[in-house]
Amino acid sequence: MNRSIILYGLIWLLLGLLAGCSQQPAADSNQISRADGVLRLFNWNNYINPKTLRRFEQQCRCQVTQDYYSDNEELLAKLAAGATGYDLLVPTGNAMDTLIRQGALRPLDKTLLPNLKNINESYLNTAFDPGNQYSVPYATTITLIGFNREKMQELDLPTDSWALIFEPIHLQKIRGRVTVLDSQRELMAAALSYLGYSVNDTDPSHWQQAKELIIRAKPYWAAFNNTSYIRELAVGNLWVAHGYSNDMFQAAQDARNSGRSFMVDFVIPREGATLSLDSMVLHHSGRRPDIAHQFINFMLEGENSAELTNLIGSGNPNRAAKEYIRADISSNPVIFPDTAELARLEMLKELDHKQRRLLSRTWTEVKLR
Repeated sequence: MNRSIILYGLIWLLLGLLAGCSQQPAADSNQISRADGVLRLFNWNNYINPKTLRRFEQQCRCQVTQDYYSDNEELLAKLAAGATGYDLLVPTGNAMDTLIRQGALRPLDKTLLPNLKNINESYLNTAFDPGNQYSVPYATTITLIGFNREKMQELDLPTDSWALIFEPIHLQKIRGRVTVLDSQRELMAAALSYLGYSVNDTDPSHWQQAKELIIRAKPYWAAFNNTSYIRELAVGNLWVAHGYSNDMFQAAQDARNSGRSFMVDFVIPREGATLSLDSMVLHHSGRRPDIAHQFINFMLEGENSAELTNLIGSGNPNRAAKEYIRADISSNPVIFPDTAELARLEMLKELDHKQRRLLSRTWTEVKLR
């Protein structure tokens, strides 16, 4: 065959290959661009006002997707099982300890967070994140008791003590109308508080006492419940629930708005309770830390931060939010406790490996009895 024809053919073949190669990156680039326009958030359910979210999406010209967890144990378990790709998480303090120790978080670039100045100093430089290298305070909740006020008055039951959910003398009057959180740490913390110990007490003999207290009370409870107690309290199926202050606020609102013949109220037990500080953090597997920083700074604006509190009744560590928070919420001493009340509250601390194994074993015994 003529060499010039061969050479001519090879040139055209080479040009075709080059053209094909030049087209491939363009397709990949478009695909990456579409994927990168998404902020992936792993969050508690109902933990951001939808209108706040829509406003951020319009501002950043991006999309926010959310997956949900019901407690910190579930968050940590899903991440440990290999869940990746999340840009932002909203863990509580004791889960923060674990995430930092595991190297699961990306340090913050505070030059991108000018609104960090809005956070009350009392919620900064915490034991779980000194210097706030990884976390920005988002909201606070208190684990407490919610109840049907009229039923408690009718039955002459104490509503200011953990005795209401642990003592058979009270429980026999409300058998099957009580739920407790399906959370190892929170239920043990309530039991330890009632027994006069710190929520962070790790003495095995004290844990044994707490376990026995829980097992003794368990037959009177309707369920271990992390979610539906809001609705069940609001419609009157439950009379007492161990849960979070923001959930109790929602139940109280729902009962009132539905014109129920009773009121849902909630109190901090006199023995003490847990205060949870939820914070925004960057997961190391996230693809868009730049959008994540934009989101954090956006949520630190007073009006945006206040919209969450006005929606669910959460406590708010943002000073700039105060002027935008509804008066009936900002004046509620359970949602925004005073200094004396705060002194009775504790944040849960991380457990070491040995303590976590013991707690897991204790929890299994509780569930099987």
